[in-house]
Amino acid sequence: MKLLQQLKIAGTALNLNKGRSALTILGVVIGIAAIMAMMSIGNGAEKLILGEISGLGAETVVIRPGKEPTGPTDIAGSLLSDSLTKRDVELLKRKENAPELVDIMPALIVPASVAYEGETYRPTILGASGDFFSKAFNVYPDEGSLFDEADIQSRANVAVIGYKVKQELFGDDDALNKRITIKDKKFRVVGIYPKVGQVAFFNFDELVVVPYTTAQTYLLGIDYYHEIITRASSPEAADKTVRDITLTLRGSHDIGPTEADDFYVVTQQGAVEQVKTIIGALTAFLSSVVAIGLVVGGIGIMNIMLVSVTERTREIGLRKALGATERDILTQFLLEAILLTLIGGIVGIILGALISLFASFVLTTFAGLDWKFVFPFSAALIGVSMSAAVGIIFGIYPAQQAAKKSPIEALRYE
Repeated sequence: MKLLQQLKIAGTALNLNKGRSALTILGVVIGIAAIMAMMSIGNGAEKLILGEISGLGAETVVIRPGKEPTGPTDIAGSLLSDSLTKRDVELLKRKENAPELVDIMPALIVPASVAYEGETYRPTILGASGDFFSKAFNVYPDEGSLFDEADIQSRANVAVIGYKVKQELFGDDDALNKRITIKDKKFRVVGIYPKVGQVAFFNFDELVVVPYTTAQTYLLGIDYYHEIITRASSPEAADKTVRDITLTLRGSHDIGPTEADDFYVVTQQGAVEQVKTIIGALTAFLSSVVAIGLVVGGIGIMNIMLVSVTERTREIGLRKALGATERDILTQFLLEAILLTLIGGIVGIILGALISLFASFVLTTFAGLDWKFVFPFSAALIGVSMSAAVGIIFGIYPAQQAAKKSPIEALRYE
């Protein structure tokens, strides 16, 4: 019997039981849709995060306190570490220690609210260098100006605020030179960022930037930094700068040859690789969990096919009486199982893509993220292959049972 004819017979058999066929492939549809959605959303997340990281530039080198984190506990320990100090910054500014380092900025995060005449708002408050920060992200105030090095040295109570912060506290009134309150300290507003939204890691609309010396002394009361951001002379010089920073800080911290660093250095390329590894591992793990659902769906298909074999015993006997071989019967039932799962796979791919597209729309429209929809062709190929494999693996036993039936006994079956 020709393959085309067998396909036609298999399609006719499935069409006669549309409702049962649809319910049979439901497990495969859900499984493939979940894999597609996860891989698509995972790819979208990777592109978003990598875009945020690359916004700092390949020449950016970040120094963070504590051990390099390998889990949530390490990250918490890193945030509480006090290993980066003013002395480290002064040593790194010396050309003999880091000749390719062209700019440096300590940074601190201040967990606090801002207030003005009864209005309160909780933005991201960053202790930084206004000039370095604006250069790094190419965002400058459209009203007022940045605070300068003199303000940093004098620990001035000045601040540059984001567009949304201004709207929340002042509405349509002028905010320049007004005094906002942060932790009972008055800060004069010297600049207002334009409405730009998310740029790299920061939403500039919800940002308040104050001199890092002021944040350190008056807002946090600490003598260390949460991180130090530096810039090499070029992307090519980043690796050499990392080595220079490591040698300088190990010497500054009196770290012995066999002792571990109490800081770690991150380049943008290193961060990119870390993000790819983490998202890849997470996607693979979730996909493997979903694959268990496909096995369950496959078992359901096998059960339904066995029921179908029993219901069609007389049909099998009649086909054999008319000359159909065991191979013809086996091929027919196997094709039915493969057709079922392939249809389920295709429907699952379409459904998964639609779920991912909807998630992308929601995240872009309502969360304000620059989330790109990504159709993972590799996932689609995997989905089709997996659905066909499920059909073959779980369809072969019912097909063998059908093929082995005796034509005489089959024709006698009631």
